[in-house]
Amino acid sequence: MKSIDIIHGEHRALASVLQALRFVVGEIRAGKLQPDFRLLAAMIDYITQVPDKVHHPKEDDYLFPRLRSRSPAAGALIDLLEQQHAEGYRMTVELLQALVHYQSMGASGFAGFDAVVQRYLDFSWAHLNKEEGELLPLAREALTTEDWQEIDAAFSANFDPYAGEQGEFENLFGRIVNMTPAPYGLGPAG
Repeated sequence: MKSIDIIHGEHRALASVLQALRFVVGEIRAGKLQPDFRLLAAMIDYITQVPDKVHHPKEDDYLFPRLRSRSPAAGALIDLLEQQHAEGYRMTVELLQALVHYQSMGASGFAGFDAVVQRYLDFSWAHLNKEEGELLPLAREALTTEDWQEIDAAFSANFDPYAGEQGEFENLFGRIVNMTPAPYGLGPAG
């Protein structure tokens, strides 16, 4: 079940960026930070790219089909998670548009950006919790050793969620960590 460790790692990487985004936007809302649009853009880039290029394809192509074939009861859950993958992509487009609007409008654009961020964060946490709390326990129970061998081979052939196939996400993740103020990063306090 090496795949489960990989999925947990990908979830942790994404969750750390989501938590940092929540912190930064909250500090801007509280007047403790000035907006750093480079940081916000990097965070949105990461949460847009990594799920669609790293995480979801492995679930959609390997884990979900195997689990669907072994556990008919998992069908509704898998359908929901696949819909959420598509919805998450649409929401990241909305998030990027809201950032562009905020940057062009200045402080008067913050409320709209903040609302879109909060919707996206709530959605993302619910999705991650559903995968961690429902999907993975069901997969542990329903899948066979042979299923796991095939899934593990596919997941292992992929790349580190912090780095990416060519290291592109490692640099992005590093920039986010270095720009985000403590306690969520190494950047300067507001």
